Amino acid sequence: MTLSPYIKRILEAHVYEVAHETPIHELATLSEQIGNRVLIKREDLQSVFSFKIRGAYNKISRLSPAAKRRGVIAASAGNHAQGVALAAHHHGINGTIVMPITTPTIKVDSVRRFGGKHIKVILKGDRFDEACAYAEELAKKRNATFVHPYDDPEVIAGQGTIGMEILRQHTGPLDAIFVPVGGGGLIAGIATYVKYLQPEIRIIGVEAEESACLTAALKAGRRVKLPHTGIFADGVSVSQVGKEPFRLARKYVDETITVSNDEICAAVKRMFDDTRSIAEPAGALALAGLLRFTRERRPKNRTFMAINSGANVDFNRLRYISERYGVGLETECLLAVTIPERPKSLVRLCDALAGHDMTEFNYRYSGAEEAHVFVGAQVNGQTARNALIKSLRKSGLPTVDISGNELAKMHVCHMVGGRALSPREERLLRFEFPERPGILREFLTVMRGRWNVSMFHYRQHGGTSANVLVGLQYIENSDHDIDEFIKELGYPCIDETANPAYRLFLAKHFTR
Repeated sequence: MTLSPYIKRILEAHVYEVAHETPIHELATLSEQIGNRVLIKREDLQSVFSFKIRGAYNKISRLSPAAKRRGVIAASAGNHAQGVALAAHHHGINGTIVMPITTPTIKVDSVRRFGGKHIKVILKGDRFDEACAYAEELAKKRNATFVHPYDDPEVIAGQGTIGMEILRQHTGPLDAIFVPVGGGGLIAGIATYVKYLQPEIRIIGVEAEESACLTAALKAGRRVKLPHTGIFADGVSVSQVGKEPFRLARKYVDETITVSNDEICAAVKRMFDDTRSIAEPAGALALAGLLRFTRERRPKNRTFMAINSGANVDFNRLRYISERYGVGLETECLLAVTIPERPKSLVRLCDALAGHDMTEFNYRYSGAEEAHVFVGAQVNGQTARNALIKSLRKSGLPTVDISGNELAKMHVCHMVGGRALSPREERLLRFEFPERPGILREFLTVMRGRWNVSMFHYRQHGGTSANVLVGLQYIENSDHDIDEFIKELGYPCIDETANPAYRLFLAKHFTR
């Protein structure tokens, strides 16, 4: 396909029977703070709280009468499913939506509510890839239309109407548009339209560090499949960019930026401060990229726009976001401070921390020589954080910055309290388990009592998966058996045995 047919597709897209033209809001407080005008395109205000209704409706509305009678099938863990359900209901088309077993009940209920009697929901597989494979197989068997969430020209054209609205609504200068990237349908549609009319506007894709499939593909010059994707920004947790989106992105996307989970949490907080709205992690992704861009390149008096792609956030996830935004904003740092185990050492530490409000302070006696304190302290930016660490070390208090340590933030901060007393060796493993009943029993069954579980910490944050920290005790020279167990279990796993947060606070022995 050439560019012109896509422009025609976007201009003629059928979206406004169910979608509406969303407003553009300025984040006035943030704009003043960073010295650039920050605008937000509010796709979270659609009826399904996401931009996904545009592409799904455009695709379904263009089906032939015969195809509509055969019905539609889709796979999704949330936003696309709701768009397909509403579109099918509007056209009186019967459909089936396959969702992972791990999908939160609130999202399953929303799909059933939007689809009414026309939509059947099937729960299949622990992850989206499994649900998608089953849905595609089902579509072939039934000769039904599979509505792809991003790799389809009509879906891309539907999402491209956002770019059309941006250029119509905003007539002043616009230096760059930041777009969240999952499978690539949204950025492909927006970039194709914007670059056709105003090629001077930069199109910048923003990806979560844990699922940067477009960045990987652009670097390799071809589509690549990531071996693992993260669970936090589940709306963009895609292992491989779509074929057609990648073709368009190579032509019209200027660059990509990746951001951490903490930066996403900070963007959720920034957006709330200005609009009193709560974006889902994927919805705040573009703003997180905009903030990283301005922090690193220091532009001034520019106008930038970010797409808020959705607000389907689980309430339980807000706890995780509220815990992590401070590190993302660089207003909080997490430190592991070693103090001598003698009277007044804690007082000495408090004196060294004078002028910094504490957000965490965890300590437990663990030996006669020295102790390790888990400290959270408020700071004003990276320079202040570095100055605090330098001051602590100068005071004779060895300090390790663990602000970027995922194990420390996810698990260790909740577990400071003692060390293993057993003489046996210990491996520390961090698993990503699907969030469904019976998963712990399944884990123990596969383990078959081969090792003693010396530590276990489960951390759920409202998504389809949970982080689980497991300590396994073993006898010397049997490491390979644990490696085989990890392969047999088949879930994503990170070996954290060498992690400094573990060695400082939880390991049996520690030598500084």
